[in-house]
Amino acid sequence: MTGRFGRVRRVAAVLLMAVVCQSAPGRAAALPASAEHASGVVTWAASADRLGEGTAGQDYRMIVRTSVGGDDLRVRLSNAFGDRALTVDGVYAGVRGEGAALRPGSNRRLTFGGARTVVVPAGATAWSDPRPGRLRPGTDLVVSLHTPAAAGPATGHWLAMQTSYTGQGDHTAEESATDWTQTTGSWWYLDAVSVRPSRGAGAAVVALGDSLTDGWHSTVDLDRRWPDYLARRLNTARAAVRGVADEGVSGNQVLADGAGQSALHRLDRDVLSLPGVRTVFLFEGVNDLKAHTGVTAQDLIAGYRKIAERVHAAGKCVVTATIGPFEGWPEWDPAAEAVRREVNRFIRTSGVFDAVSDFDRALRGPHDSARLLPFLDGGDHLHPDDNGMRALADAVDPGSLDCPRSPALRPAHRARLERPEGAGALNPAVSPPSSPAPARQDPAPAVRRGD
Repeated sequence: MTGRFGRVRRVAAVLLMAVVCQSAPGRAAALPASAEHASGVVTWAASADRLGEGTAGQDYRMIVRTSVGGDDLRVRLSNAFGDRALTVDGVYAGVRGEGAALRPGSNRRLTFGGARTVVVPAGATAWSDPRPGRLRPGTDLVVSLHTPAAAGPATGHWLAMQTSYTGQGDHTAEESATDWTQTTGSWWYLDAVSVRPSRGAGAAVVALGDSLTDGWHSTVDLDRRWPDYLARRLNTARAAVRGVADEGVSGNQVLADGAGQSALHRLDRDVLSLPGVRTVFLFEGVNDLKAHTGVTAQDLIAGYRKIAERVHAAGKCVVTATIGPFEGWPEWDPAAEAVRREVNRFIRTSGVFDAVSDFDRALRGPHDSARLLPFLDGGDHLHPDDNGMRALADAVDPGSLDCPRSPALRPAHRARLERPEGAGALNPAVSPPSSPAPARQDPAPAVRRGD
């Protein structure tokens, strides 16, 4: 499964997650609670899914970018889709120099309950112990790990839009790129990173979405997904919410499993389990309605309501985005367009959410509201390019992410959103978002998975 963006098949079974991890191979002693939960704030995350088969003796050197800076870095390893225990050793974290090379002196070993080796049971995750030292926001963090006896289904994130590296023989402690000769377009076994942020930056937002959030059609290796642009805005504005976790899954749906588990099924693992989350930003729905699935507006609205109820029950805020235009995509038809418009009316006016961002208005053309603006179109009439990704981030009001933890929409937001659509109701740059993209948008449309 090395090689950029290798095609993998997804599993639709819903797996229960355990939270008990062993401290060393061959031992049944559970790790201390510090390995089961993390404090602080999530600074990076990627949704877990099944990635082919694990490889014994494989090294992975993965590049991820921090959103909020802080001390006491911790990483979370995931075996959520494994069918047997996963042994991981040689886990290191450092700062990237160039390519697979690290800045000299930055690569440091991570431990789990004080042990250098961790055994993660099938279906489980494990947090590392804190690593002393400060990381700045926007740092290219390098996490290296070795899987001495991996077998069976591997867990990771398929569409990373980031080149990472692989090797053989446990070279995780090395800072040079010499033995990291292969590349991969996925993140393996790593699904979250947290830090202890400085005062004034104590919370995070999680973007729950599909391929539009996953970044398909943004430029690879340049961190130009809309959550990346949003993270830069939040740090520049020194907002209270500065951590940004991108939990997009290409092809994901709100209601049905398929390209990954549905948003409803993965909400606890991918979103609510992350530390320091204040707000969930829901940007999904286009995959439910565009592929002739028979999903009605009421079906999709019911799914939105369930997510909002569960997020509010967890004491967190929900910001939701309207579904963007996609006429010109092969699965567009007038029936899907009618559902999209009805769902968007609900999003804008229902008051179910703490705030709304109008991604539909940020993306659509002035003369044809069913189509993406050509200037923002990545080329397939569904996914925005880098300019479109920036437009989505610019359409998010940073203040809306620090909303009261209450299911009631704040009066200021309600008044702004309930004004008539044609009367200049919303600033196009600060509108309610439009839902994500197809059900797993593969790089080659000829073999797309129901995108």
